[in-house]
Amino acid sequence: MRRRLLAALTGFAALAVLAFAVPLTLTVATNRTQQLVLARSGDADRFALLSGDAVGSGDPRALADEVARYSDLYSEGVLVVDARGAVVVEAGIERSDPAIGDAVAAARRNQRPAVTERLMPWSAPAMLVARPVGTGVQVDGAVVIKASTERARTDIARAWAVIAAGAVVAMAVFTALALVLSRWVLRPLGELSDGVAALTATLPAPRHGQGASASIARRYGGPPEVRELTESFDAMAAAVADSAEAQRQLVADTAHAMRNPLAALTIRLDSLETSIPDRAAATFRGAAAEVDRLTSLLDGLLALAVAESASGFAPADPASTEAERCDPASVAHERVDAWHQAFVRAGVELTLVDPGASHESAVSPDVLAQILDVPLSNACRYAGAGAHTRITVSTEQGWTRIEIADDGVGVSALEVDRLDTRFFRGTSAAGGPAGGSGLGLPIARALTRANRGTMTIARVSPHGLSVSVRLPTTELERAGDASGDGSAS
Repeated sequence: MRRRLLAALTGFAALAVLAFAVPLTLTVATNRTQQLVLARSGDADRFALLSGDAVGSGDPRALADEVARYSDLYSEGVLVVDARGAVVVEAGIERSDPAIGDAVAAARRNQRPAVTERLMPWSAPAMLVARPVGTGVQVDGAVVIKASTERARTDIARAWAVIAAGAVVAMAVFTALALVLSRWVLRPLGELSDGVAALTATLPAPRHGQGASASIARRYGGPPEVRELTESFDAMAAAVADSAEAQRQLVADTAHAMRNPLAALTIRLDSLETSIPDRAAATFRGAAAEVDRLTSLLDGLLALAVAESASGFAPADPASTEAERCDPASVAHERVDAWHQAFVRAGVELTLVDPGASHESAVSPDVLAQILDVPLSNACRYAGAGAHTRITVSTEQGWTRIEIADDGVGVSALEVDRLDTRFFRGTSAAGGPAGGSGLGLPIARALTRANRGTMTIARVSPHGLSVSVRLPTTELERAGDASGDGSAS
């Protein structure tokens, strides 16, 4: 991958350097050509003016002297002819050259040849510049200069060499930068790939049917290093998911297996109750309470394992039966009726804010009731006599929100974030009624997530606790599944 990335970066750098160097070389050649043409055109115009005077006076000696000095100075040939084509002055030029004959003929026709093509280091050693002699349409002869291009071509070659050297230096700099950049980009990827591979090697192999069949690398392409990394991630994810599922299954199996011995123990304790002497009655009742608490704890573990299982996390289906949908307001009314007597005995006031019309949610009434029973039970147990508990059902765009808030003793700011941790009980709960296992809120959160919802636990000012459950409505579920189907097709 490093070689491919380096080749790509170097290729882009080469294109950038060429895109700058090639136009620059052509510009240098054009400018130098124009300088030569302008200089020789000026000389040709001056000779044309002197030729007109010589032809008019019939004395070409002054013109011949000027042409001779020019030819000696620049080592370039000059030819001057009259209107009939007869040679007036000739210095360092061969009249028999066909190119010179064509230039003379064009000038005698009062034509000014177009500027020569752009000079290159490999261009011809000479160029012709021709001018007619005379004014207006009156042509009295022609002047042709055979200009040497050696100096111009040398200047162009020298400038091109400087540009090429600069391009080579720029490419060397860009290549070094590409090396540094490729190492900087790929080193973390390589280290991550090695770390993931080493970690994956220590994980147990996934069970049959997992991992390889769902490999990301087999669904998408990419460089070999990236495919290797995705394969390592796939194997690690499959192993972790398998391990987590095995742990949940172990908890469920253990809780289920321990319920039978506990049930037998409960029966034996019940049968012994009549035979316990008065002096041991308190100890017996304590043992029975501990057995009941252990039974409740195992039931909570089993419920949590089921809620966190893969099937428990299966998203709600909008096309499910009516039994798997409910009206949250109706369920809230039912839970208020069910908990009314318990709250009265605890001295806590329970009220339901009239929600009016609410949207149907894609969750079964039993599951929603199980979710709401957890914060209601906590408020009944730990809010304290004289507290008020309020249930509020509200609807926002695509979501139904059910909030259970009390103004009881609440919890400290350090404990509120740990309330949904397994087996954690706040200080207020620890000093409250017995029977709590610390699994209620984790079970409620797992059930909420399994139905694509969220649960938020927060403190109430100045004191108290609020548990807010947010569940999608059936309309949002249908919209989400429709968009998902569209993206997958």
